[in-house]
Amino acid sequence: MYEEQFSKRLAELRTKKGVSARDMSLSIGQNPGYIRAIECGTTFPTMSNFFYICEYLNVTPQEFFNFSEEPSNGMNALTDQLQQFDSEQINALAAFIKTIVKK
Repeated sequence: MYEEQFSKRLAELRTKKGVSARDMSLSIGQNPGYIRAIECGTTFPTMSNFFYICEYLNVTPQEFFNFSEEPSNGMNALTDQLQQFDSEQINALAAFIKTIVKK
């Protein structure tokens, strides 16, 4: 089960980045068919290669294994806006949210 999810997640993240399996394989120093073999479930990466894959895809290992659905458009918009806040604004918003959640 996890093997299939792993393969699908790799393909999803690679496609989202807009690169071919071959280009990604070569970029992380592997043979041209390496990523394709992982996506087909024929093989799986070593731990060190997994970290190279995450680095290449610009995701943390935790983000890689987040098999849940993508955040909604509203959540993405909110996240984009939060990135513009300074630390004081974020702290104020966090305090406000805490008061709402307590109710």
